[in-house]
Amino acid sequence: MLVIALLSCGCNRTQQQPAAQAPTVEVVAVVQRDVPLIQEWVGTLDGMVNAQILAQVTGYLVKQNYQEGSPVKKGTLLYEIDPRTFQAAVDEAQSSLARQEAEYKTARLSLKRIERLLPEKAVSVRDWDTAVGREAQAHADVLAAKAALEKARLQLGFTRITSPIDGIAGMSKAQLGNLVGPGSANAVLTTVSQVDPIKAFIPLSEQQYLQMAMKKKNGDEVSHPTRLELILADGSTYPETGQFYFADRQVDVKTGTIQVAVLFKNPGNILRPGQFARIRAIRTKPGALLVPQRAVSEMQGKYLTAVIKPDNTVAIRMVKPAERIDSLWVIDEGLKSGERIVVEGVQKVREGMAVIPKLFVEPSGSAPVAKTAG
Repeated sequence: MLVIALLSCGCNRTQQQPAAQAPTVEVVAVVQRDVPLIQEWVGTLDGMVNAQILAQVTGYLVKQNYQEGSPVKKGTLLYEIDPRTFQAAVDEAQSSLARQEAEYKTARLSLKRIERLLPEKAVSVRDWDTAVGREAQAHADVLAAKAALEKARLQLGFTRITSPIDGIAGMSKAQLGNLVGPGSANAVLTTVSQVDPIKAFIPLSEQQYLQMAMKKKNGDEVSHPTRLELILADGSTYPETGQFYFADRQVDVKTGTIQVAVLFKNPGNILRPGQFARIRAIRTKPGALLVPQRAVSEMQGKYLTAVIKPDNTVAIRMVKPAERIDSLWVIDEGLKSGERIVVEGVQKVREGMAVIPKLFVEPSGSAPVAKTAG
């Protein structure tokens, strides 16, 4: 009787245990809105054109006609090389040309005289052949003398070194009295750089380049243009916006990046080649789906989130995240606007589990702006 009573009490206590309650989790709705996305790179400024000024003839530098670091126009005289040797060569070439022209004139007169006497058989055919050859030889000598004179004049012209472009002339690498010329230590005299507009070179990863190329191909650049800004070394933002100029022909196999050039207007020549600056690209991503970063879990390279279905059961869903925006994450695939996802209590849930959803209150923060490393 005692054993039966004890078993009966045990059964009653088992029946009186309450059923396990569904866990409470905090949830938020997936938000959809246009968000600004920012990418930044460290760039290097370079001239639109950098013209090296070379000495094309050998001689002593006798004059510098520009102020270093000053703007110059195309055709501005920069240097002068001692022209006396080259002027003498021009005079000699002119003399040689005059002599050859005189010989040519004599040969032509001789040929005409022989041509008049040939029908009368006063001269032989051999004499006529010789006269024709001499006239042709004299004509060729005249052409050679003219070419030599033109060459001498060019050499003389090279003693006056001018700027081939409008730009900023750099420091002089040669001093007055230096022997300059091709192959010498002072072959490069200075450099003139065109700096308005000025180029900024930035390295894009292959992924960033492909995204840019696809955006341009699909016409997204027209509907949602990218704003390119230049952040100077002092932290200020340059007032002029940039525009894409070109991408290099290949990806650097050592770094996995491709060089892209961006143009910036440079009135006043404030920007100079060699400066380092940060290039910031700002674009708008329309209809982006935003969720708190804590709602997304990573497992073996896959990103998962817990979605609360209308019947308050859990569905574990794989998602494809994109840019991070403060405490939020942009989701490209796997979610829909308005769906409820678990933010707090993710560790408690599993597929198909019933839960009690509670609204999660997002802490106040700054305006969301996506940032990705360049």
